Amino acid sequence: MPDAEGRARSDRDWSPPMYQHILIATDGSDLAQKAVDMGLHLAKAHRARVTVITASEPWSVAQSSQGSLTVPFDAYERAAASEAGKILAAAGRLAAQLDVECTALHVKEHPAEGILQTARSRGCDLIVMASNGRRGLSRLMLGSQAVRVLAQSVMPVLICK
Repeated sequence: MPDAEGRARSDRDWSPPMYQHILIATDGSDLAQKAVDMGLHLAKAHRARVTVITASEPWSVAQSSQGSLTVPFDAYERAAASEAGKILAAAGRLAAQLDVECTALHVKEHPAEGILQTARSRGCDLIVMASNGRRGLSRLMLGSQAVRVLAQSVMPVLICK
């Protein structure tokens, strides 16, 4: 088969796309939308399939992070599922517009752990996510899901800012 310049190509010249399955993590924020856009366009360029995830903290964590405010389990689960549905539907619409194969998942796990576990179990070869852009002491005190994913991932991670 000839290449773009008319030269004959052999099977040895063929190489698979750099990425075949991209995980895109989003929390629905404007900054995360940049990561969704970047990840889907990258998937289109590489003809890769995509898994888009959003993570909801487990109810016990959400309950303790609210201090003395107690949110009933059922109400929390319904609200988390509703919000996740909206976030994932928006990503799915963009994937459909770009003609990118996309699976959407709502993960009920701490975000960094959910991202890493899903990427491993689904055989992803790239994680795309946003960074909240924290700097200095606030990053150290508050922690960052992006930093955790970067530190613990065995696969490439693309951070969008």
